[in-house]
Amino acid sequence: MTGKATKGSLKKWVGLALTMVMGVSLLAGCSSASEQGGADGNASGNGERVTLKVEVFDRGNSPSPYTITNNYLSKLVQEKFGDPNNIDVQFVPIQRSEEVTKLNVLMASNTDVPDIVFVYDSSVFYRYAQQGGLTDVGELLDQYGPNLKKFLGEDTLKFGQLEGQQFAVPGKRAITGRYSSYIRQDWLDKVGLPLPSTTDELYITLKAFKEKDPGQLGSKNIPMGMALAPAQFETLIYSFIKPVSGDLTYAQRFELPLHEGFKDAMKFMNKLYNEGLISKDFSLDEDKTQLAKDVQNGNIGYWSEDVDAIFYADGTLDNLRKNVEGSNLVPVDAYTNANVDNKHIKSRYGSNGMYIMIPKSSKRAVEAIKYLDWMASDNNLRDILNGVEGENYELVDGLPVVKEDATQEAKDRLFNAGDMAIISNGKNVGDQAMNEKAWVLGFPQNNQEMLKQSIDIANTDTVGPIIFDKPIEAEMKYGTALKDKLNVIIVKTAMAKPEEFEAVYEREMNDYMSLGGEALKKELEQAVQELAAK
Repeated sequence: MTGKATKGSLKKWVGLALTMVMGVSLLAGCSSASEQGGADGNASGNGERVTLKVEVFDRGNSPSPYTITNNYLSKLVQEKFGDPNNIDVQFVPIQRSEEVTKLNVLMASNTDVPDIVFVYDSSVFYRYAQQGGLTDVGELLDQYGPNLKKFLGEDTLKFGQLEGQQFAVPGKRAITGRYSSYIRQDWLDKVGLPLPSTTDELYITLKAFKEKDPGQLGSKNIPMGMALAPAQFETLIYSFIKPVSGDLTYAQRFELPLHEGFKDAMKFMNKLYNEGLISKDFSLDEDKTQLAKDVQNGNIGYWSEDVDAIFYADGTLDNLRKNVEGSNLVPVDAYTNANVDNKHIKSRYGSNGMYIMIPKSSKRAVEAIKYLDWMASDNNLRDILNGVEGENYELVDGLPVVKEDATQEAKDRLFNAGDMAIISNGKNVGDQAMNEKAWVLGFPQNNQEMLKQSIDIANTDTVGPIIFDKPIEAEMKYGTALKDKLNVIIVKTAMAKPEEFEAVYEREMNDYMSLGGEALKKELEQAVQELAAK
């Protein structure tokens, strides 16, 4: 047996062993919600001081003198929530890059797992729930979480349900817009073209950028920036695919090949690549590092990106302005979808953020829900996300606006604010319009107007994920392999010679279906039918 085969076999057996351990350990910790906390909020029911263990992401970015478990916000939580409730709040760090692996080990241990844990991966949440490892928090929310329920709303709470039981408290996403696109207006002026408003017009524009080279860049000229990253390829793909039902699509990225119109998207990308209109080495740029460099150096005429990505202080937009005199970047909504009345179709996020869970083995379920409810009460969430009024922010029309002259000490106190405010993905201050307004005010003033335009584009003609009331088993079983395969399909079909596209696409799609795509397609279609029948 070769060394490579030995390593792969070992990895497989370790994975099987971990799954077996989890299956036994999770179920071994089962207890009813009523056994996990007395009516006064303490598990003992006699008012003695107890400890609540809460997971926290460790990103290795704690500024001195803080640590990830001892900092301004951990002290705020203890002072404002812990002490008044006779609870010691203990934060348990888990490296962000190893969250699922580490959490699997902790969940299997039963004794070491925190009372509040969370993941972004829905398949991990469903697996824990199915194996009996999570507390049903439905009754606890009714009794101890009125503010939390009001903050989240029924639509968001549904994301944490499995067959009618509430096994997770989903975080609430403040902003659902995902992507926008941008074009160099100064390039358009030089080639004598207006802003493109359709896919056909965009293609004509890209051809003009290549042939006329308005930036006088020679071999560095890139009409359309591309990376092997969702913000770039999803915007193109969604402009071709047909929603599954109404304005809904399948939820997972690796399910894109199952949508009608996916092949047309790949064919268009193949055309762009073979005509030299997109980044030649996009397949090597999964983290968008090269794309960002090319944009900031003024080499790219058009590209798509996460709605907020370019607007941060000293970020992509600021550096482009600094590096290229006379550059004029503007947001644009060019892609149109022939399958949906030529609308500017693009994906939106679901209303949920992370899945916040209470292990079944926890004896602090009441305290856990009380903690999350406290976070949703009064101004506690605002204090966690924004810091101290007058030092970190000022209130303008009721909205917290970051002080640009805040001291470094004030900034440092919020280094982990997003990871502490687990019930909120982004800054929730009201409805989405209010959230967007508050969000914009947190960016450099000279970038705010363009960010508003970018958000408007991101919210136009969006399609969202279908929410099923049960897990899709094939997603959990085949998701990793199919996610990798999607990248392979995109790269190989884009780079194929035009006359070889059909053969390459058919071969790669057959491989995709054999890797689990066929089973996934069958289960998804059945789930859609069952949902429609309810």
